[in-house]
Amino acid sequence: MDGISPIGVVRGGRRQAYEDGWGAEVSRIELDPDVLDASATLGLDAYSHIEVVFSFHLARKTCTGSQYPRGNTDWPLTGILAQRAPNRPNHLGVTVCALDAVDGLTLTVNGLDALDGTPVLDVKPYQPEFAPRGEVRSPAWYSELMRDYF
Repeated sequence: MDGISPIGVVRGGRRQAYEDGWGAEVSRIELDPDVLDASATLGLDAYSHIEVVFSFHLARKTCTGSQYPRGNTDWPLTGILAQRAPNRPNHLGVTVCALDAVDGLTLTVNGLDALDGTPVLDVKPYQPEFAPRGEVRSPAWYSELMRDYF
């Protein structure tokens, strides 16, 4: 696999991680002009949302098996690939967030659950055609975990 390098960085928003209340966070993604041409965002403003792929760059631990989500033993022991914790094998995060503005290589977003200084690896327009088809299911404990997340 070819090396993956950041194309930008998150600026603003939270400086420290805590689990809930991400829906009110406004931040900017400053794309690197040494990596991307100024025309890279042309047409992106036609979309209401984007998918952001980023690095959990502050994650210091890696889980390759299972753990209790958020360390809460009231929830079931769950494999790392069945949750979205930052201590996953490659420390990658993916979030769909609202795209509020595009100004050249600066994107203003709402609801991105990444910290100030987070390396951004990719940005894609959110397109409903790529959303799941058919019924979507998840366990009840996960709905409880996410109740105040966004």
